[in-house]
Amino acid sequence: MVVVIFRARVRPDADVAALERVGARLYEIASRMPGFVSYKDFAAADGEALTLVQFTDAASLLAWRNDPEHLQAQEAARRDHFSEYEIQVCTPTRHYAFDRTRGRRDIAVT
Repeated sequence: MVVVIFRARVRPDADVAALERVGARLYEIASRMPGFVSYKDFAAADGEALTLVQFTDAASLLAWRNDPEHLQAQEAARRDHFSEYEIQVCTPTRHYAFDRTRGRRDIAVT
């Protein structure tokens, strides 16, 4: 499993509707790629946006990173939408979960 943490701040003059359309399109592309697991967006009260993306392996993430439409969207986002961003690529070292039916359980890290 590979987890990407994408933190960004949108410029005050950015066209938020256009950015949302790009985000929807990128989700559409990424979710069809081999190795895609999940993609979730969050917004903090201080204006920071956070996106968590999971792929099964580094090769799948690399394919996503190098997708031509994704590369074009990155360039447009730097030019038109973001004042700053930061990306962290992580590999889980431990994974566990809880639900009321099964309780706490360890999940194998792959």
